[in-house]
Amino acid sequence: MLKEFITQAEVGVGLETLWTAFAKDFPNIVPKALPDIVKDVQLTQGNGGIGTILIFNFLPDARSVTHYQREKITEFDEVNHEIGLQVIEGGYLNQGLTYYKTTFQLSSIEDHRTLVNVKISYDHESSSEVEESVKTLKTSQSTLFFLKSLEKYLLNEA
Repeated sequence: MLKEFITQAEVGVGLETLWTAFAKDFPNIVPKALPDIVKDVQLTQGNGGIGTILIFNFLPDARSVTHYQREKITEFDEVNHEIGLQVIEGGYLNQGLTYYKTTFQLSSIEDHRTLVNVKISYDHESSSEVEESVKTLKTSQSTLFFLKSLEKYLLNEA
């Protein structure tokens, strides 16, 4: 059964700057925002919109179980500043999850602050509720870590 975990974060970067990082520069910015984790991001199919396939290649010493994660953009709404990325191979799918999707919805708080609503949808092979809650906590922490790393990179590069 598909489950959801919802969280949010405030990012000290303006909406348009953050949206450009997600919607236009994502493959280039992720390795720069996470230089100790992500070696590179390859765009293997599409032009950045729905259906685009990205491969995240992780560094060998990163605390990752796998060396890569293939993701597909399943939602892309420029008006509402929303993007959804579904893992389709590797990464979290090699850790007992059978479905994993992260949706980011950005909204402006003020000129240089953006609220990011994060929805993580997931399913897993049979496991206990304790294992499930630990996996959910870890994946949500890595998502929030990514947002803070992205914020730091964008502020230093501005």
